Amino acid sequence: MNEERHALVVDDHPTNRLLASALLKRMGWIVSDAENGNLALEQAGQKTFRLILLDISMPGLSGEETCAKLRATPSGGALKIIAYTAHAFQEDRDRLLAAGFDDILVKPISVQALEALTKDL
Repeated sequence: MNEERHALVVDDHPTNRLLASALLKRMGWIVSDAENGNLALEQAGQKTFRLILLDISMPGLSGEETCAKLRATPSGGALKIIAYTAHAFQEDRDRLLAAGFDDILVKPISVQALEALTKDL
């Protein structure tokens, strides 16, 4: 693949950011991270990401609000935004997909689940 694969991991818990970042790096991604939605929006305004793992429950901007703001940017339609959450009930999945997320990755994440969601990127 010619194009570099840049990913952004957004989570208010450092351990979750570290784990997701380590797994993505092992898979060949160049990874940045942010601890909240505002920082994620700032970084997305400065760099082009192909993938964003976005926690849902964060202080300040929620993951859903951050997703909506990312989708409203000129490059928002090209982003693959994955909800990174512990909420795995069907109604949560339906709500998140309707809110603009491309898919859902349930915590704790596994290499297999992450590879399956990113194989075409």
